[in-house]
Amino acid sequence: MTQYGIAFAPLVPMFVLWLGLAAALVVVAVLLLRRARGTAWRAAALALILLALANPSFTRETREPLSSVAAVIVDKSPSQNFGDRTKQTDEARDALLAKLREIKGLEVRVADAGQADGETDGTRLFSALSSTLFDVPTDRIAGAFFITDGRVHDIPPNAEALGFRAPVHALVSGHSGERDRRVAIVSAPRFGIVGQAQTITYKLDDQGVSGERAEVTIRRDGEELSRRILASGETARIRLDIPHAGQNIVEIEASPLQDELTPVNNRAVVSIDGVRDKLRVLLVSGEPHAGERTWRNLLKSDASVDLVHFTILRPPEKQDGTPINELSLIAFPTRELFQQKINEFQLIIFDRYARQGVLPTAYFDNIARYVKRGGAVLVAAGPDYASQTSIWRTPLDTVLPAEPTGVSEKAFRAQLTDIGKRHPVTRGLSGAASEPPNWGRFFRIVDTRNPTVPPVMEGAAGEPLLLLSRQGEGRVALLLSDQIWLWARGYDGGGPHLDLLRRLSHWLMKQPELDEEALRLGTQARDLVVTRQTMAEGVKPVTVTSPSGKSREVTLSLSEPGVWRATFPADELGLWQATDGELKALINVGPTNPKEFAEVTSTTQALAPLAKATGGDARRVSESGSVVLPRILPIHGSSVFEGSGWLGVKMRDASVVRGIGVFPALTGLIGLLLLLGAFAATWVREGR
Repeated sequence: MTQYGIAFAPLVPMFVLWLGLAAALVVVAVLLLRRARGTAWRAAALALILLALANPSFTRETREPLSSVAAVIVDKSPSQNFGDRTKQTDEARDALLAKLREIKGLEVRVADAGQADGETDGTRLFSALSSTLFDVPTDRIAGAFFITDGRVHDIPPNAEALGFRAPVHALVSGHSGERDRRVAIVSAPRFGIVGQAQTITYKLDDQGVSGERAEVTIRRDGEELSRRILASGETARIRLDIPHAGQNIVEIEASPLQDELTPVNNRAVVSIDGVRDKLRVLLVSGEPHAGERTWRNLLKSDASVDLVHFTILRPPEKQDGTPINELSLIAFPTRELFQQKINEFQLIIFDRYARQGVLPTAYFDNIARYVKRGGAVLVAAGPDYASQTSIWRTPLDTVLPAEPTGVSEKAFRAQLTDIGKRHPVTRGLSGAASEPPNWGRFFRIVDTRNPTVPPVMEGAAGEPLLLLSRQGEGRVALLLSDQIWLWARGYDGGGPHLDLLRRLSHWLMKQPELDEEALRLGTQARDLVVTRQTMAEGVKPVTVTSPSGKSREVTLSLSEPGVWRATFPADELGLWQATDGELKALINVGPTNPKEFAEVTSTTQALAPLAKATGGDARRVSESGSVVLPRILPIHGSSVFEGSGWLGVKMRDASVVRGIGVFPALTGLIGLLLLLGAFAATWVREGR
């Protein structure tokens, strides 16, 4: 394509040309008023002089026309899987592309958008449109077509925000009159104190119907708590306790609505992080010794622990004649601690404690019952445990995991047993990987017999050193050496006393992350991580169910001793479930109320205002069951791009210059001849 034109390259500044033009007009006006001869020729000569100063040139441009560009954005969000929307979308896409490709001079770009990735909340089609057309000049954009169910969550506020002036058309899948039910969370706490109640407010939100009733079931960590009946649009509250630390998954599920679009959003999930207010620990030291400070320093350094510590400095049999009113020692409140308030403690520690008449036998019976009902006891034993005054020789023998037989005074290095290498309390302790372990030596161990559980740590000859036992609903730990303080002071290289004692005390207080048998779900970037903690040699495959109800069987791989893992993409928002037939794990990925499932009925109303503002339209692709698309027409020079039975694209006249030819008009010989001719004609006219 060739185009011709005129270009100017003034030989003097523009203001000089304008002054010259003004002067020439004045001169011509004076000549006209005086009716002088040759006025026309003088005006022509002045005009030629000004034109020569303007330096005009004739141009010839060789242009290559550019195609107009139309974008087709296909909604692939999870809500497009409901009903027959996927089929409608695929058929509409194929038919639309066939019609657009018949238009000469039109380039078509296609992009899928809205796929679930486990991070993006909602359907974002206009972001995909911007990415598709980012390298296209605005004067080449012919329009955009969206094939969607109409639920788009990044619609610009007005047509100007699009960044181009071309029609936007929406071809909507689905059918009018669709029905759906969902449970919407109105308010829910993110955190809760363990043992205290929290309130969740929710609403039964039915779309396309009114006056319907539903049965709503409340579950916590998979356990059913209650049921109730709600009407469409009704708001309700549920108050429930937070039983444990970590994630507490609350499910609120409504019964299905007849002929509803999908049951996926009939269930809402709230994840409440349980936080312990204070872990109350009672530490009873039987006598002052070098390791007493180790326990106190550990527990006092933990801000989540509320420590009560008593040391038996003056047993009842000690008689030195000092009057009672002159003693500055605090009496041991045995009745208050071991009868009235014993259930307020999460852990009781006996540090080298022997029976000295301070605690009556009935109180040891209370402690045994306390353990079986869910409490925890840790015994840090020394020679006291093997003596005639050992706490083994009390009702505590029903919960303690090993019977003492004596004390061995010999140097040894503690080692992890095969069980200990898998147990979360002792697994991966610093220095345990070498053989022998890179730890300092102990010099005393209590000999035992008839252990009820296998040890997790042992001495050099295989004798038990640390036993962890479950008794009823409670837990008991027995540490058969009183020399862990040597690790704390760095003797012989020291050892991981902080990690070991902290994990030990938290296991006793039932921290979920230290359970021996556990199935957990977690997230890592855009992936879902399935973790199985076990003391066994192998694990079963795990069945994982996505929020949309799709299930897959996952085979776990050994990650470290006692821990098996598998990772795969978390490509949906909502509640994920995992089970191996015995254990169950839940995790909510994304927000409490995902936008994608908030409103799933298809609609033309959401995109209609923007489409109308650009001259386009929003209409359904199917009303009678089969997909029927309107005609697609190329439109030039109009602001309306829709009508009965047709939609239009705005064809552009954009082009790119491939070559330019320039021919000066009033320079050189031609310009000289024209000027001389004009002056000669003026002279001839005046000479008559």
